[in-house]
Amino acid sequence: MAAAGTRAQGAAVEAAALAHLRDAGLRAIAANANYRFGELDLVMREGATVVFIEVRYRRDARFGGGAASIDRNKRRKLVHAAQAFLAAHRQFSDAPCRFDVIDADGDPARPRLTWIRDAFRADD
Repeated sequence: MAAAGTRAQGAAVEAAALAHLRDAGLRAIAANANYRFGELDLVMREGATVVFIEVRYRRDARFGGGAASIDRNKRRKLVHAAQAFLAAHRQFSDAPCRFDVIDADGDPARPRLTWIRDAFRADD
């Protein structure tokens, strides 16, 4: 039962992040795109740029927010998943790309969102 609650919380936070980014002018391309290497929470466009967005939620940011949990291994998985996405969606293969993070905390129904643009680079 806890897993279902956690999934529902994650879905609520991702929906809030998606709405926030759409309000900022980004256009959605994909959500929860799964690849052997990992999952891309959100893929959006900002102008010509393809933006891969990792949504990280922590109920309490006291011990480091969600963005702090994206270590080198997680970044590598996200980069590999982004490469797989681009290979599968050739129309975006020549577009500039970046990796953003939405750091969320508080009530999952109304989370506080911090958008970290260009949070890391593929060659980090």
